[in-house]
Amino acid sequence: MQIKKDKVVTLTYDLRIDNAMGELVQSTTKEEPMTFIYGHGQLLPLFEQNIDGLKSTNTFDFKIPTSEAYGEFDPTAIMDLDINVFMHDGQIDTELLSPGNYVPLSDNDGNHYQARVMRVEENTVKMDFNHPLAGKDLHFQGEIIEVREATSDELGHGHVHGKHCNHH
Repeated sequence: MQIKKDKVVTLTYDLRIDNAMGELVQSTTKEEPMTFIYGHGQLLPLFEQNIDGLKSTNTFDFKIPTSEAYGEFDPTAIMDLDINVFMHDGQIDTELLSPGNYVPLSDNDGNHYQARVMRVEENTVKMDFNHPLAGKDLHFQGEIIEVREATSDELGHGHVHGKHCNHH
């Protein structure tokens, strides 16, 4: 069966920066593969285009340039937040605010963000709201494990059910 809209795809991949010899950023295995419904916007559009029409046991190897991935690094996405934002029960969680940590935040409209702690100062915390892969070319190599029909429940809910479901 070929990959096309509304098919459930199970695959493994290695994601590296720049090329096949680049830094390994993410990896999935046959024991813990990635499973998703194709064509529902859960993945980068160019990722889906590159695996369109593949079948079980097919391999893939492609690059997604920064502009089609997570965009250029945006210096305006680095902000100083008042340290009191991180106050919880009258305490600042100093473990959470370790440089390099990703912290879940939400704005007044309820939008959720992940931001990386860059530096903690006396009254402020310098946070980077760029996607961790902003400014990077992505290189994917992997294999299609299985392609199957999605159930009506899966299509109704917009995600895969069962052993290898990935909730986002």
